[in-house]
Amino acid sequence: MSWDRKGGPRIAFLGTGAQGASIGADFALAGLDVTFIEQWPDHVNAIRENGITVNLPTRTINAKVPALHLCQVAEVKEPFDIVFLVVKAYDTKWACQLIEPVLAPDGLVVGLQNGMTHEDIAGIVGRERTIGAVIEIASNMFVPGVTNRQNDHDESWFALGALDPKTQLRVEAVAELLRNSGTVEVTDDIRSAKWMKLVVNAAELIPSAIINLPLADAARAPGMLEVMRAAGYEAMQAALADGSKIVPIIGMPPVTTNHPERYVDQIFEEVLKTFSREDTLTTSLQDWRKGRKAEVQEVNGWVVDILRANGRTSPINQRVMDVAFDIEAGKLEAHPDNSKLLIEAYEAVADHR
Repeated sequence: MSWDRKGGPRIAFLGTGAQGASIGADFALAGLDVTFIEQWPDHVNAIRENGITVNLPTRTINAKVPALHLCQVAEVKEPFDIVFLVVKAYDTKWACQLIEPVLAPDGLVVGLQNGMTHEDIAGIVGRERTIGAVIEIASNMFVPGVTNRQNDHDESWFALGALDPKTQLRVEAVAELLRNSGTVEVTDDIRSAKWMKLVVNAAELIPSAIINLPLADAARAPGMLEVMRAAGYEAMQAALADGSKIVPIIGMPPVTTNHPERYVDQIFEEVLKTFSREDTLTTSLQDWRKGRKAEVQEVNGWVVDILRANGRTSPINQRVMDVAFDIEAGKLEAHPDNSKLLIEAYEAVADHR
């Protein structure tokens, strides 16, 4: 590997929003060779002037990191050995096309993202250069150059796994780097692990955004916990229909139940207990408050499409999608009153059981 050289691997973080910036800052403070590549001009300029500041629950860190605008990727002279891709799932393909020319021949792209993006990455850079990942950190960013990370290292969790069995031998070396930012598990079934994360994402991300509440408040809103769990149950059905296994994630113990819905409840409970705070906004709600689209198709839409391909329906996820797209089209506002739109769909399904 070219990055066995003195000084370690040359690393890029492509996408340095709330998550990418906080992890990248840990790398920089560990003395690693890190470059940020970002699409928000004001953010790049702020990092260049003041470094990246990360507000953690009990401390604040600041790291000086080279930061490039997207348009400067074409100026990169020395290829990157590892690229951590931390962009929205819907930005995966173009981001990989952008970075592939400056990726070393034996370089790796690690998709620290929601959704089943590993195949999109592999389609651009090759399966042998792709590492899939699961990430569980709560964070937000609203000011250029400053990210607020609500989980310190002891509460941050990742899983890594290669698509190509030959590349799996290299995953532990990448995991060791990522341990500068939290707990990292290496798995030989990253596809199943990513499905398990998508299951909980389907339950929490868009449903809580639709009613414009922090995740904890959304789960406590009358009738919403049942809706959110039902969306997760459908997602688990899709995961199993797609050939996934039920595997433990986010540091949970080995699976001891053969009841898929009960395991969905366990994952969701762990996220609420360990990885969220009273004011935690899901990434989807943050996107909407910034005027951006959320990962609707890439999460809930994935569930709908997989179940449809297997001759089954997913009425809860379909309703979540429909309401979310109405919000993104400006036909509806994200508001607590929207809970009735989701609860009606849930009750209609329950009545037919």
